[in-house]
Amino acid sequence: MTLIFNGQDFKYEIESVVKLFLPVVHFDFLYENSADSVIGDYCLCEREISDNTAKLHSECRLNGETASFYNEISVDTLNFDGECEISLCSMLFKCLEKLTGKKVGWGTLTGVRPVKRVNKMISQGMTKNQIKDELKNRFLLSDEKCEIAYKTAKTQQNIVNRIDDKAFALYVSIPFCPSRCSYCSFVSQEVEKSLDLIPKYVYCLCREIEKTGEIATSLGLKLQSVYFGGGTPTSLEAPYLKTIMEAVKNSFDMSGVLEYTVEAGRADTITEDKLLTIKEMGADRVSINPQTLNNDVLKEIGRKHTVEDFFDKYNLARKIGFKTINTDLIAGLPTDTTDSFKNTIDGIVSLSPENVTVHTLSVKRTSNINVNGEYQVLDNPACEMVDYATKILSESGYNPYYLYKQKNMLDNLENIGWSIPGHESLYNVYIMEEIQTILAVGAGASTKLVDNKNSRLERIFNYKLPLEYIKNFDLMLEKKDDIERFYNFEKE
Repeated sequence: MTLIFNGQDFKYEIESVVKLFLPVVHFDFLYENSADSVIGDYCLCEREISDNTAKLHSECRLNGETASFYNEISVDTLNFDGECEISLCSMLFKCLEKLTGKKVGWGTLTGVRPVKRVNKMISQGMTKNQIKDELKNRFLLSDEKCEIAYKTAKTQQNIVNRIDDKAFALYVSIPFCPSRCSYCSFVSQEVEKSLDLIPKYVYCLCREIEKTGEIATSLGLKLQSVYFGGGTPTSLEAPYLKTIMEAVKNSFDMSGVLEYTVEAGRADTITEDKLLTIKEMGADRVSINPQTLNNDVLKEIGRKHTVEDFFDKYNLARKIGFKTINTDLIAGLPTDTTDSFKNTIDGIVSLSPENVTVHTLSVKRTSNINVNGEYQVLDNPACEMVDYATKILSESGYNPYYLYKQKNMLDNLENIGWSIPGHESLYNVYIMEEIQTILAVGAGASTKLVDNKNSRLERIFNYKLPLEYIKNFDLMLEKKDDIERFYNFEKE
């Protein structure tokens, strides 16, 4: 497939739209070129400006069939380039939809955070019907995706509307796992191969927590939520978990904390003493993630636990007294079927967890699933799986409360967090909608500094790998000074 760009440089968005319909096709790129010179399939997007008007043209040829659309936009239009890009992408989308017969629910919204756009519309006073018309007519969303985006945004409103500019979330990275799942591309190391590294990592992590606490205190920031992620935090033994959680407790004022999450994640890392430690140290929310309730699929993706192990550890967490439990599931896993996934959804709903997160498999370049070539993304039943999950969870009293998309997701689908009312995870909303500062510590962690008043957002990236993090620890600590510089912006 050849992509031709004439009179514009909207390469990223145009390429993203083509990938919605042709996810595994190789692209060649031409600039200021005629389609007549191309042999085979092509997509042409061009803009010609004359007499205060931009003439726009998108055209595609696929398997000998051709489709094209035209539009005109005044150069005086507010956000002229942005409007040209939207129009070219929409016309290109219509060409490919016509030629492939494929329906893509999210239309031309290829970004990570589609709900962020809906929240903005709500803040501008737009009604539900106005928002849906905008999403359907301007960005070509299906009725179903319009509805799920709007419902998610409405669920978030109580959280979004009570944001405190002085509040922040703390993210603690534990980048170790018992083994690497085939679909995973996160920066994590197998815990058995890192035994010598873990004590050094925990020592440095606690020092970073202390430094971050000192900065937060000096700036008068208020801790609102804590989130331990990874990796799998419960890969660490209970004494290490206690040491890290004590560092958090001693470094921050915990009196205003509304939510404290630890990802217990995989059942093969969970023990009673770890859960007791987590509970005693103040965490009130855990994730216990089966991904599927099919033992054959678990084996295929490299998980070291069974479905029965998941149920045992879930019930143990209930017995110990956790009031909010999240379970992660993935639609589109290798060897999984629609019927098997339906059984998974039904089985999870029967447990009544407060949160259920339904992910769609994203085929990452660095994941083991993709080592021997592109994972089968065509004719995968992920769309049927996600539709079933949406139906059953909605009927079972769950509301969508956060939503995001990733590159290379099957069928351009999405990840959705579902919640029983009153149990929405604040941290998940904050990080997806980018409305509150998240101070992050540990290897691979990314601090996100948010200034809603002045529309500023900055990131500070820690070193990715644990060994790299330890070796460069003093240099990394120096970057923490950027937090103070960000918050002292108006004083400078």
